Amino acid sequence: MKMSFVVRVAVAMAVSMTAQVVMAQQKPAVIAKLDEASAKFHTAQADFKWDYYQKIVHDTTTDTGSIYFQRKGSAMDMGAVMNDPTGKTKASKVLEYKDGTLKIFTPGTDQIDVVKAGANQAEYEGFLTLGFGGSGTDLMKSWIITDLGPATLSDDGKGVLTEQLDLIAKDPATKSKFTHVTIWVDPTRAVSLKQIFFTPAGDYRTAIYSHIKMNGSVDTAKYAIKTDKKTQVFNH
Repeated sequence: MKMSFVVRVAVAMAVSMTAQVVMAQQKPAVIAKLDEASAKFHTAQADFKWDYYQKIVHDTTTDTGSIYFQRKGSAMDMGAVMNDPTGKTKASKVLEYKDGTLKIFTPGTDQIDVVKAGANQAEYEGFLTLGFGGSGTDLMKSWIITDLGPATLSDDGKGVLTEQLDLIAKDPATKSKFTHVTIWVDPTRAVSLKQIFFTPAGDYRTAIYSHIKMNGSVDTAKYAIKTDKKTQVFNH
């Protein structure tokens, strides 16, 4: 006997509701795992691929490079080196976040842009720890979380079980920049393998992290900003 359309819809709704209940029940366990992993987090290093899609021009630009995160007390330091696709310089940009200050060095123009977090330091570091070292409890303080269920992603050719979480910012200023953020987080290590940031304009940024190494020593010299007497500094 063929199943009627109404019955098929009813079955689909029942399955969907059951899945939502199961995922809602999973969220406290995921938060608890993130809390436990965050307490053990000291450093993380990874390679990254950042894709920026602009809806108005239907174009995607891509940056690749390496990044590190290092916890110091209650604060988080970050450094990143973006590869130069032209090969003319060792890096197209070098990023450093430390003590509430973000520095962006562009070797090609020999200039540094300095942005002080100031009153927004909690917001800055909230984004930094969104996928690296942040606790589940802190995540719940800043975001409305919808658990979309488990998903297996690949890192170094190995399958990694992640939890897909969709986040809506509680802070109006953050919400005006990003309508929502989806992360694929390994709750046993408190690291994200993938993040997508969606903007009100329809643009989005996809970040994919690979070759993730945890709690090892970090060669910060690799991420150091090297300036000279001609380097121009612009404060924002």
